[in-house]
Parts: sequence; structure tokens; C-alpha cells
Amino acid sequence: MVRAFKMKGQKRKKKRDEKYDREEEEEEKEEVEEEELNDSGKRAKLEKTSQNDNKKGEEDGQEEKDVVVHEMEGIPIAPSDQNTKRPGVIFVLEKASLEVAKVGKSYQILNSDDHSNFLRRNNKNPADYRPDIVHQALLSILDSRLTKAGRLQAVYVRTDKGVLFEVKPHVRLPRTYKRFAGIMLQLLQKLSITAVGKREKLLRVIKNPVTQYLPVNSRKIGFSYSSEKLVKMRNYVASISDDDNLVFVVGAMAHGKIDCDYTDDLIAISGYPLSAARCIARICEALEDKWNLL
Repeated sequence: MVRAFKMKGQKRKKKRDEKYDREEEEEEKEEVEEEELNDSGKRAKLEKTSQNDNKKGEEDGQEEKDVVVHEMEGIPIAPSDQNTKRPGVIFVLEKASLEVAKVGKSYQILNSDDHSNFLRRNNKNPADYRPDIVHQALLSILDSRLTKAGRLQAVYVRTDKGVLFEVKPHVRLPRTYKRFAGIMLQLLQKLSITAVGKREKLLRVIKNPVTQYLPVNSRKIGFSYSSEKLVKMRNYVASISDDDNLVFVVGAMAHGKIDCDYTDDLIAISGYPLSAARCIARICEALEDKWNLL
């Protein structure tokens, strides 16, 4: 006698359910075993790490003892001039032409080449808008042997609108003017420029006056072609003591002279008008000769 299809189907379903139940139990059992193995493995790894740390600490202690024992007389481990205070120099660039204006639909740093029509429409002299001067001056400072040797302490720039910002000595400025103008625009809008991948501020806007950031025993020297005191730069810096911190104030504008009340001396280093970059180059060369930086 043939069984009904309904009864046959029910039995098959029951067998399948039992099969699935067994598989689920086996999977749960395997997961529990894996968790136990992982826990035991982690504990073993932690114990091994702690043992290695203790062993490493003992080895480091032993190495320190060995260094003390094997240190040769007359040969120091650290360089002898590591903590020696070396004389340095600070540059202040005054009246830099860095003015932001909305030209068309975007904000830009005004310059005489690209915005001459805009400046004339606003009754301004295009010859006064020369941001390339401060760009060349900064490159002349940062590319000098003084900076490479670590003698540059700080660089401060004050715009013709009175905005003061600091440039770190180890910053790498763009070589092209267009990229430099983009960074200056970002600086004046966001008030700081940070390093790539770090939180260090390489350029930042700071509060006036600049004298609060200068050392107490510093000698502040201004430069002007109209000064009656014409000196040879090498002889001038050679007569200055190494105990004095030197601060050089240079104008970063196309025309005119700096008008600073905090300078101790105002000198001229040439009988001819020099650009800011050339003036800075002569200052750096004189100091490099004084400190024997090759």
C-alpha cells in the first residue's frame, strides 16, 4: 500500500529540520572553540610581550652600563657644542605690499601686472602693489647659508596695512609667485598656515607691535638709501659683539623708506638704491664671513 504524499512530506521535513539543527549546534560549538583559542592566544601573546619588554628593559639597562664603562676619556658621546648658545639673526620686513581685494568673483592678492585696470578704476597707483618684492626677499633669507646653518632665529613681515605675521625659519616657500600669492591669500584669510600632516603653524598672523617678540638685548638696525651713514657691511657687522642679538629691518616696498621708531641705527650699505633681496643678500654674506659659514 502506498503512503499518502502528505505523510511522506512531513517526515522529510522533520529529517531536514533535524539535519539543520545538528549543523547549527556544530557551528556554535566551533565558534565557542575558536573564541577560547583566540582568548588563550591573546593571553599567551600578552605574556610573551610582557616578557619581551622586561627582557628589553634589562638589555637597555645593560647597554647603558656598557656605554658608561666603555666611554673613552676625551671623546664625548654628545657633540660638545650641543648646548652652546650661538649668535643668531632676526629679519623684519616692513611695508610689504600684500593687500587682498575681491576682483570679479574671487579674492586675490593685488599686483601691478594682473590688476592694473582694477587699481586705476579705484584711484590707486599700480606701481605701489608689488607683492613679488616680499616673495624675493623671503627667498633670499631662507636660501642663505645663515638659515641652512641654523643661525636664523625668526622672520617677521608687516604689511602696508599693518598686518603682522611670523614666518618660521624652516618653512619651504613656493618658488613661483602664483603659488606664493595663493599661500599669502590663505594666510591673510585664515590667519595661519600649518605644515602638511602636522599641527605646527609655519606661518601665522600675530599681534602688533613686533618689538614684543624681539630679544631684550637685541640691536635693531634699519636700512635706507637716504641715510647719511654709509657703511661697508662686512666692517659694520665685524664691529658688533657676538653677545648682541642682531635684528635687521628692511623695507619690502617699491618706493619710499621705512619709518620705524624702534630701530637703534639707520644705515646705508650702498651709494645706489638696492632691492630688498639684494640688500638682504649683502647682509647675509657679511654675517657668513663673520661667523665663517662656508
